[in-house]
Amino acid sequence: MTESPLPFEPRVALASLSGQSDAAWARAGAEHAGCAFLGGIALDEPTRAAAREMVADRDREEFLPADPYRFVRDQLRALADVPIRPAVNVRSTTLVPIEEVADLCRDHGAIVEINAHCRQDEMCEVNAGEALLGQPGKLAKQVEAAAATGATVSVKVRTEVPGVDLPDLAARLDRAGADAVHVDAMDSEPVVGAVADATDLFVVANNGVSDAATVREYLDYGADAVSVGRPSDDPDVLAAVRAAVDEWFRQREVSP
Repeated sequence: MTESPLPFEPRVALASLSGQSDAAWARAGAEHAGCAFLGGIALDEPTRAAAREMVADRDREEFLPADPYRFVRDQLRALADVPIRPAVNVRSTTLVPIEEVADLCRDHGAIVEINAHCRQDEMCEVNAGEALLGQPGKLAKQVEAAAATGATVSVKVRTEVPGVDLPDLAARLDRAGADAVHVDAMDSEPVVGAVADATDLFVVANNGVSDAATVREYLDYGADAVSVGRPSDDPDVLAAVRAAVDEWFRQREVSP
């Protein structure tokens, strides 16, 4: 595993859950995690329109504040006294909104995370979310725009997308200025190792993380950290994951 810039410690993150992962949620899990990915937040009109359709058609929960930038600022301020590094997962089809949120994240010591992960049809139809995995040039430009602000930049991606070579894409995002890649492994856990081998990025592994066995699997593959998704509001799961992560790194330190 290549040594990477360290976006957070301890190496457990709370993963964003649509319309649920806000500052109160992050505060509740802060005892066991080093980072909380808030969001996702739809920033520009195409992604906000898509989010509105997702709420209307699928009864999904989405963050749709009148002013997304004020919302992000207020959420980050609400975590100023919490010992956890915030991150903000954002969806946009244009660069300026990403730059503006990246500025906020930089000023609050937070991570800005570009969402190339959401697979809802409405979001993909406006060329956001998972659709960006098939448009590596556009995704790289979003990374470049965020990185140019001086913010720490993560990209949330998923495996098992036809035609997408994720290790190759991660290497391109590394060159574009990303600091971390947040990999939803789906049912392709070994891809985490391939991404770790292909880049110097800080690799956060996600999907099914809930116990010591899943923690060890991802860290053995080469992940630098793990994130907890749906059980991120369960303190027992978070405590078990944190203990397993600490134990894995403790064993690595004492191994010859």
